[in-house]
Amino acid sequence: MAGRFVRASKYRHVFGKSSRKESCYDNLHISRNAWDTNLVKANPEYLAVNWEASGGGAFAVIPVNEKGRLPEQIPLFRGHTGPVLDTDWNPFNDRIIASGSDDGKVFIWEVPQGFTLYSDADEPTDIAPISKLTGHSRKVGQVLFNPAAENILASASGDYTIKIWDIGTGKSQLTLKHGDIVQSLSWSANGTCLATTSRDKRLRVWDVRQERAVVEVAGHSGAKNSRVVWMGEHDRLATTGFSKMSDRQLALWDVGNPSEPIGGFTVLDSISGVCMPFWDDGTQCLYLAGKGDGNIRYFEYENDKFEFLSEYKSGDPQRGLAFVPRRGINVHENEVMRAYKTVNDAYIEPVSFTVPRRAEVFQSDIYPPANGVKPAVSAAEWLTGKDGIPGKIDLESIYYGNEPVEVAADFKAPTQAPAPTPAKAAAPVKREPEPIPVQRAPQPTISEQKGSIAAMASRFQDDEEGESSDDASSFEEVAKPVQRSIPTAVKVENKPLSPVKNSPTKISPPKTSPSSQLAPVLNSSVTSMAAPTPSSSSANSGSVESSLKQIKDLIEAQTRVMTAQSEKISKLAQEIDLLKAKVGSGSDGQSERIRQLELELESARS
Repeated sequence: MAGRFVRASKYRHVFGKSSRKESCYDNLHISRNAWDTNLVKANPEYLAVNWEASGGGAFAVIPVNEKGRLPEQIPLFRGHTGPVLDTDWNPFNDRIIASGSDDGKVFIWEVPQGFTLYSDADEPTDIAPISKLTGHSRKVGQVLFNPAAENILASASGDYTIKIWDIGTGKSQLTLKHGDIVQSLSWSANGTCLATTSRDKRLRVWDVRQERAVVEVAGHSGAKNSRVVWMGEHDRLATTGFSKMSDRQLALWDVGNPSEPIGGFTVLDSISGVCMPFWDDGTQCLYLAGKGDGNIRYFEYENDKFEFLSEYKSGDPQRGLAFVPRRGINVHENEVMRAYKTVNDAYIEPVSFTVPRRAEVFQSDIYPPANGVKPAVSAAEWLTGKDGIPGKIDLESIYYGNEPVEVAADFKAPTQAPAPTPAKAAAPVKREPEPIPVQRAPQPTISEQKGSIAAMASRFQDDEEGESSDDASSFEEVAKPVQRSIPTAVKVENKPLSPVKNSPTKISPPKTSPSSQLAPVLNSSVTSMAAPTPSSSSANSGSVESSLKQIKDLIEAQTRVMTAQSEKISKLAQEIDLLKAKVGSGSDGQSERIRQLELELESARS
């Protein structure tokens, strides 16, 4: 459409790409428990999925590189006496995972070194927990690690409380008291506050270490579950829920002024499944995945609103979904996010979200630094009131297969065109060579001038005899990528100086091509600049200046002739127009005069 404004964004064309069957994880027994959780959690090394197990509760851990159809019997993480309802990976240790269960307990597990699902033993050996946290009186529906402090875990229970655990000591240090069942929770980036939604349709923000709610407002008014996600380092929250008419909604909240959502509640559709929100702080994008449908919408956050980007559509509905941390994405394929969705409670399918670019180098503008694996504070420091943002790692170091390079923790992702950062200045990016621009300075040497004019002579000369095959071109063929370089000197046969054949005072008629006049002078200049001996350097320098002056004079004279010809053509055209106006259907003599003038005008133009 003419005049249509298109919003500039690096992620405007991001598209979701499903995986082939051999890249999925098949032959699973995913839990069919009706409790509203995501069922699957992911980190760069492992997937954790709630398992449909008899005789108590269990979940499975799957190494991400063990794809395809899994064995009939695999080692399970077993120990709960009730179904496992939720799991969460430690953000600073990819082998530590917490689980919450219907039995009211929280267990901490460690994945064994070299863990694999394939074994020669007849019966796989199940994994036992390394720590058991007890204190809740009813089922534990959600567990979530603090994203900034080491070993701090939050667990939400049906006893209307959220307990904050130090898993290093196994003690519950803090308790947040709700008035109803908690449906979802999300930490702020520095780990000081916790946002929650609950069955009483209230949205709360807690100052965790003060054990009090600093914000409490009415959330989505529908009867079904709502979810909340803290938008990284922004003081903003995104919530999903339902209206009274059971329409799915999206809302954006300002933590400092939460009385009403920014821009009100946005209606998404009328599907009945809960909408699971996921925030990516690197690309500033929000992903929404519905339970019971196969679609994943994604929006870009800009100017305090969500700009719709696109929607990944699939005929396979998902009950559970997890996104991998950004340090685990494939930067060689321009992947900006990867999700793992459950399908038919039987297998897990990876979905890759990619920027459609064809590039062979690291794309720094779409890959701001990602959260690293070093906490900002220890558990003891956090409990005493300290906080901070964890350090980040430069994804470029991962692209080149090096050890992750740390960058400043307060790095802010660019919102528009990419700008160089101090971290980039320290480690310059390897780029393909770019064409070298032609420069006037410094002054070229005698040998470079000789090569340049020899190339010009070979282009303009038509029938020059005795030309050497070495003078055909002063440019060398360069393998792809093509890059132009300053011509080097070519080998020219040393000939005695020849007088200039055409002087500026003897100008040929306009029909003669200027190139035929320039060639003798250029050839004379080339021969005059043959490789000088030490005794004739000054003479050759003067000869070069003299030849260049002759070329300049000849071009100026030719310009004057062309100007005179243009004036003559103009006058002839005017005279013809006047005669035509006077004659009309006049005499044959005047018509003959007009035809003569037209022929003369055509001859002058040619």
